[in-house]
Amino acid sequence: MPPAVQVDVVAQVKDIYIEKGTPLFMRTVLALFSGGFATFALLYCVQPMMPLLSHEYAINAAQSSLILSVATGMLAIGLLITGPLSDRVGRKPVMVAALFAAALCTIASSMMPSWHGVLLMRALIGLSLSGLAAVAMTYLSEEIHLQHIGLAMGLYIAGNAIGGMSGRLITGVLIDFISWHAAMLVIGGLALIAAAVFWKILPESRNFRPRSLHPRSLLDGFTMHFRDAGLPLLFLEAFVLMGAFVTLFNYIGYRLLAEPYHMDQAFVGLLSVVYLSGIYSSAKVGALADRLGRRKMLWATIVLMIAGLALTLFTPLPVVIIGMLIFTFGFFGAHSVASSWIGRRALKAKGQASSLYLFSYYAGSSIAGTAGGVFWHLGGWDGIGLFIGGLLVVALLIALKLAKLPPLGDVKA
Repeated sequence: MPPAVQVDVVAQVKDIYIEKGTPLFMRTVLALFSGGFATFALLYCVQPMMPLLSHEYAINAAQSSLILSVATGMLAIGLLITGPLSDRVGRKPVMVAALFAAALCTIASSMMPSWHGVLLMRALIGLSLSGLAAVAMTYLSEEIHLQHIGLAMGLYIAGNAIGGMSGRLITGVLIDFISWHAAMLVIGGLALIAAAVFWKILPESRNFRPRSLHPRSLLDGFTMHFRDAGLPLLFLEAFVLMGAFVTLFNYIGYRLLAEPYHMDQAFVGLLSVVYLSGIYSSAKVGALADRLGRRKMLWATIVLMIAGLALTLFTPLPVVIIGMLIFTFGFFGAHSVASSWIGRRALKAKGQASSLYLFSYYAGSSIAGTAGGVFWHLGGWDGIGLFIGGLLVVALLIALKLAKLPPLGDVKA
């Protein structure tokens, strides 16, 4: 190829990435924001309902937590399928189908006559949502310019935070006035709107290159990721961070409904506004990580989570709420840093790497979220604090280990 042609080709390759400040960047982050909103709203709208479901179906707290754990567990399993599938058929088609299917299954779950029927629908919701959760980070890492990935990922995770807050807030307040079945219909309808927005405005992939679904190529990618010095640590980090976060919000409602607080369900639902701190931190910390480095920001955000957890162990309600705010701020900041690190560290088979990260993330939600119920029954909120504290100590040790890893060549990851 003549030198002049080579220069043109290089320029085209550079231009193909989406730059901050362009209309395409705005469309991309808005679409992924909508997708993240729908995903977390559908997953976590059931958390405020857990005490009500314990009463309605005569089940304990650990059994009631299955309405969330079943969904996140099936989501984790689905990630191992939908991530590699998107490497073959494309990013946007998989994500669009996932959002519409999950919204429709949520509407169907509101019509189930039995507890087992509800759990079945929740399993299908989790399986459906794996199609967006597995692919969104990969899409951003492929389409957004390297200098702006942290910001774009942070805005996507801000959508997660708003979705998680809105899902909890809407159902937490509504179930004081209408049935939980009707509340699920409302959430399903909002998710359908978000899916339509996502479908209409998300730009088509421009840097996607299909890969074979041959088992050998999948095994090679799996082996490559686990031979890397950093990726397995990031996978484990996702497990413990999400396990800690979900455990706190699974059982804080049980604490606040009991003595000495005796709060009503609507007020407990309103406490979901603490997610606003996560909305801010995911974008802010993501941008800071682009500038100051992921190695510094990851352990710092975990220290914030530990400080927030410690405050929730005190009795005064204002102190508990401040602790929840700090804990949420730290979690979404840490997740923003770790998830963007995956895209920088995985040089090949990025979809599979994202799937493995999120498999660990939602496995932590499913396993630790239900295991926390045992600590609740044995030790109340002090037992929950001990369990979450242990997870966060492990998370901090992993972050300090990651900070000492040498970068991959010219990539600061």
